[in-house]
Amino acid sequence: MSEPSPARPAVVVIGGGYAGISVAKQLDDFASVVLVEPKDAFVHNVAALRALVDPSWLPRIYLPYGGLLSHGRVAADRAVKVDAGRVALASGEELPADYIVLATGSSYPFPAKSDLDRTVDAHEKTLGTHDALAAAARVLLVGAGAVGIELAGEIKAVWPSKQVTLIDVADEVLGGPFRADLKAELRRQLEELGVQVLLGSPLRAAPPTEPGELRTFTVATQAGREVTADLWFRCYGVIPVSDYLAGGLAGARTADGMIEVTPTLQVAGQDRVFALGDVSTADRKVAGAASRQAAIVAGNIRALIEAGPDAAGTGDPDAGLRRYEPAPPGIVVPIGPEGGSGQRPGSEDLLPAEVVAQVKGRDMMVARFAEMLGLPASDEGAPPEG
Repeated sequence: MSEPSPARPAVVVIGGGYAGISVAKQLDDFASVVLVEPKDAFVHNVAALRALVDPSWLPRIYLPYGGLLSHGRVAADRAVKVDAGRVALASGEELPADYIVLATGSSYPFPAKSDLDRTVDAHEKTLGTHDALAAAARVLLVGAGAVGIELAGEIKAVWPSKQVTLIDVADEVLGGPFRADLKAELRRQLEELGVQVLLGSPLRAAPPTEPGELRTFTVATQAGREVTADLWFRCYGVIPVSDYLAGGLAGARTADGMIEVTPTLQVAGQDRVFALGDVSTADRKVAGAASRQAAIVAGNIRALIEAGPDAAGTGDPDAGLRRYEPAPPGIVVPIGPEGGSGQRPGSEDLLPAEVVAQVKGRDMMVARFAEMLGLPASDEGAPPEG
């Protein structure tokens, strides 16, 4: 492979999720971009729970990468060793890089995220789990954060008579830096749908079955409440994906697997390596934050390229690099296509259900990402009718 041209420096983006595709897209006309991603399609995880209860959504959330880049390319491969200036792939290929963007995100238990690389395999797993869920009369969801709340709402929207129990060791739903009235409103809507919400006590032992497996069991909380269910899902457990870091980059990996970054989103101790999204220490982990971070990273790489090879690029504001400022806490939590609530930074009012449905609940923002990947919104990008 030839060395990168000075006219179009080589940028290797590791990870084809929300942050990665946004950075790659923004730099495609400016640099020689290679996006490294083992999955054969972009997965719109925001709508993964909708696709579980309604598999007609599957083609709309697994979106091929073919239309993402006009000049660069997508390497269907896995990064196994990444150091400043060099990316080694599982296939044995090595990519020289003037700039590296680490956007590998995090893993999370199925069905919120899939760990399968081939779309056909991921579809098959979701379809099988859908059938098991449809046959279950009683469902246990362990974890009452945003995923647990949304999954409870999705199940109730399709199967209103199904018994759903949501359990968490915390004393409230939706952990994190969110408003008490938002948490109370989400709990009210769940209970209005008939969801049993058990808080403040962990399970004495994990269920004896695998998540998504159809087999009746009974578990108990340490407080003594027994729950009988036919199927359960784990709705907690974010794990950053950063085990590929090597050499000088390995020192930026924190004890919990995050990648330490400066305010300019450069990896600590590095001038030309950036990290953003779920894997970085920059902010809370939501897709909206990843999108804003992507604009900062793309802009800073452009600035460094335009400044030339002698630019310091150390994050000093005098170097002309933009700093990322985390926004105040904000979140939108659908409960089915028509319910839910949320909070916006700077607003004293909670988002009403009809606004949540309009901005997220009904179409799960599919069209936006279909357009980014060069797909017609009226086809893959549109939600199903009815």
